[in-house]
Amino acid sequence: MKKYFVVIFLLLNLNVWGQELEATVQINTEQLQTVYRENLEVFQFQIEEYLNNTKFTSGNWEWPRIKCSFNIFFTAASNETNYTAQVVVNSTRPVEGSENRSLMLNVMDSKWSFIYEKNQSIYFELNDFDALTSFLDFYGLVIIAMDADSYEPFAGTTFFQEAMRISLMGGSTGYSDSWGSSSFSYNKRGFVVDATSAGFQQFRQDIFDYHYNGLDVFYREKETTYKSISKLVNNLVKYKNVTNRRSAFINAFFDAKSGEIIFYLKDYSDRSIFTKLIKVDPAHTSKYIEAEEK
Repeated sequence: MKKYFVVIFLLLNLNVWGQELEATVQINTEQLQTVYRENLEVFQFQIEEYLNNTKFTSGNWEWPRIKCSFNIFFTAASNETNYTAQVVVNSTRPVEGSENRSLMLNVMDSKWSFIYEKNQSIYFELNDFDALTSFLDFYGLVIIAMDADSYEPFAGTTFFQEAMRISLMGGSTGYSDSWGSSSFSYNKRGFVVDATSAGFQQFRQDIFDYHYNGLDVFYREKETTYKSISKLVNNLVKYKNVTNRRSAFINAFFDAKSGEIIFYLKDYSDRSIFTKLIKVDPAHTSKYIEAEEK
């Protein structure tokens, strides 16, 4: 039975309700000197506990926890407590009528800098920016927002807005390089700017239809699935015809979805959709060319 999301969430006070995330955390410290590796002995455990025990929303979370993963690759350390890392963040949601899971988020954040002391306590506090926990809070909220949007139109708005607030706080600190806008294909600020922008509300509506009226009905109404995917692609073609600017939000969607879209369209009769996909998602051109030729 599909989840039903109540749109009005009064955000982010610590109530005693179920947590939203089921997170796994992996760390890689191979690039660090031994002393820094030793300082991080319990870091993986602490981050996983923080993500799984933090309540990011208010109200009663009645649904299954959202499966997600954080793979943290440490790239540098200095002055005993200063660390820099790259993080791959993934999240998935179940597809109704099957054992499949749909990849909702698949991003590589190349800029995470923070201060960490061995065995330090880590607390949840959204009103104050902390380079360590605010990064985790940001992605916790984005994961919940993407999941919510796939079950009810714009149900993730409040979470995206709160993630935006965190990114604005981060941009006004000494960590602005990590939290500001950049020309890279993915950056945190650009992602939530687009997600909360009026110009992307049609895309968010289409993301809802793609999942709820697309993937979730595939095994009983394939034509409805094809219609939902085609609508998303056609609307993005219209968007690209008006403006060809790069969008971190669109890029992140296709980084998660390109393989999945090809899978669900493998028997679709209108193969021209792959030409359209090349236009809206040139980063995965080779995949679409191969799919079109099959």
